[in-house]
Amino acid sequence: MLTRTKTEADHPVVPSPRAGAAFVLDRVSLSYGRHEVLKDISLDIPRGQQVAVIGPSGSGKTTLFRLLSGFLMPTAGRILSLGQDTRGLRGRRLRALRRDIGVIYQNDNLIPSLRVVHNVLMGRLGHWWFGRALLSLFWPQQLQAARDALREVEIEDKLWAMPGELSGGQQQRVAIARLLVQNPGVVLADEPVSQLDLRLGRDVIELLTRFTRQRHSTLLVNLHTLDLLQGNFERVIALREGRVFYDGAPAGISRPMLSELYGAEYRALHLDQLDLGEAP
Repeated sequence: MLTRTKTEADHPVVPSPRAGAAFVLDRVSLSYGRHEVLKDISLDIPRGQQVAVIGPSGSGKTTLFRLLSGFLMPTAGRILSLGQDTRGLRGRRLRALRRDIGVIYQNDNLIPSLRVVHNVLMGRLGHWWFGRALLSLFWPQQLQAARDALREVEIEDKLWAMPGELSGGQQQRVAIARLLVQNPGVVLADEPVSQLDLRLGRDVIELLTRFTRQRHSTLLVNLHTLDLLQGNFERVIALREGRVFYDGAPAGISRPMLSELYGAEYRALHLDQLDLGEAP
């Protein structure tokens, strides 16, 4: 399924076959009273694809992620998440879907009062019965899995540290280690690097793309820092005012397109200085 607008008529568009799709959105809308946040969105996202979702503030990016993970339900249309219609999921089936979808946020969602090892092992909660989860707070279960995950994100020495002892970049690495032990089929990263500088942000994005590529997982990143766009993603979905504005390859992103997409935010975000990898 292809989505085209007048702004992308001359740009390549990434095809998204329904067979083997991680997500299928069929004319999805979501409203709060009279306020329509998302409007008539249709998308297919194949399993294993690495996608950046961009757009100005208030365009509906975070709402889209909450719909995909089953935390919100559409007011119109249908969403298939990992082959399941989210409208019909309740209880155990909904928990099973959320177990297969890993989510990472800009504030990393670590529990400040728990050591790094416990925060990492939170990724196993969906797989454990209640008694084992409770026991793990006193005697960490699957300790080697936590150690291995932290080694993969290069902070194994922080196993017994408290989150407050870590830098922002290290805290995001802990959140990625938590994903590693969860081992989800899909990762939704909602502005995971917006509070980091460009160098640390690049490290985190590279960890996420490497992790999902090695495991053939699907990755969607709500990306605020567009300097990280080129070279990390095979597809870009841009939202504006709750609608799909662009759906295509990163190579199709241009300054005129970004200016139209972001409007008044274009200069505030210094997008006129963005390196798009254009030929001189």
